[in-house]
Amino acid sequence: MLSIAHQQLSRIMRPDDANIVGNVHGGTILKMIEEAGGIISTRHCNTQSGDRCVAALARVERTDFLHPMLIGEVAHVSAELTYTSRHSVEVQVNVMAENILTGSKKVTNKATLWYVPFSLQNVDRIIEVPQIEYASPEQEEEGKKRYEAQKMERLETKERNGEAIIPVISPEEYTVGFSQSSLIHLVGPSDCTLHGFVHGGVTMKLMDEVAGIVAARHCKTNIVTASVDAINFHRKIKKGCVVTVSGRMTFTSNKSMEIEVFVDADPLVETAKGKYRAVSAFFTYISLDKDGKPLPVPTLKLETQEEKKRFEEGKVRYLQTKAKRQAEQERQQ
Repeated sequence: MLSIAHQQLSRIMRPDDANIVGNVHGGTILKMIEEAGGIISTRHCNTQSGDRCVAALARVERTDFLHPMLIGEVAHVSAELTYTSRHSVEVQVNVMAENILTGSKKVTNKATLWYVPFSLQNVDRIIEVPQIEYASPEQEEEGKKRYEAQKMERLETKERNGEAIIPVISPEEYTVGFSQSSLIHLVGPSDCTLHGFVHGGVTMKLMDEVAGIVAARHCKTNIVTASVDAINFHRKIKKGCVVTVSGRMTFTSNKSMEIEVFVDADPLVETAKGKYRAVSAFFTYISLDKDGKPLPVPTLKLETQEEKKRFEEGKVRYLQTKAKRQAEQERQQ
């Protein structure tokens, strides 16, 4: 049995990490979170004898952006192993922003990530994970419950993952078609792990960029990432693939927007394998005025039965999240 390990990364936020008003992109933070998680889980899985391996990101649980991070602040990302199953690792990550001029600090993000280790000798072979020591049997049991829950949710998400986002000709403002956006990216060596597959953090950064464009097109103001629902990595993306990252508005409340984002991979060389859905997630954004105060969000105009169905599903997620947040606040009081 191995003891629970920790990993910490720190980096100052620079102008190219942020939007035009100085708020650091959510995708930049997500990429740092994944880097810390990938290091600690890969390091842990290589503490045993046998094949060397690299831990690949399988899922990111809901991530809330509690406070914005600004240019000039130092991001401190700390990761901790909290549960291991036979073939997966759970990593809890906290992000803190430090103002190095005043010394003040604030927690900006908390995230839970799941990794699966793949052999360097055989990329299709999953390595068994060394166990970690738990402070108590209760801690292990809670981790097992989280593992079973995320496993079930991943399967459910995979089953409903065949949709595509179709371009709309001359769309009306505030409709789904008006703000939907896509980004095409050729996967290069700098995007990839030792296996030649894309880093999860690179993919999440692209997804956040597309979600941000959708949100900005809809409300035409400064926007920031408020939260990200579970990000599910269904299949690995190989070096040389062309990825299409597509986003569309699914739900709006008075002060928030939910954007569904898909990542589809298209192999350029192994064309016989065909295009496939690699990643999916829901991003939530809020609109801000010049002083950083939340602004009302324009109502989403729904034109089809499918859009109405997605809106209602988004509303359920919104109300569930709101109820959880209120319950947590009551427990802390």
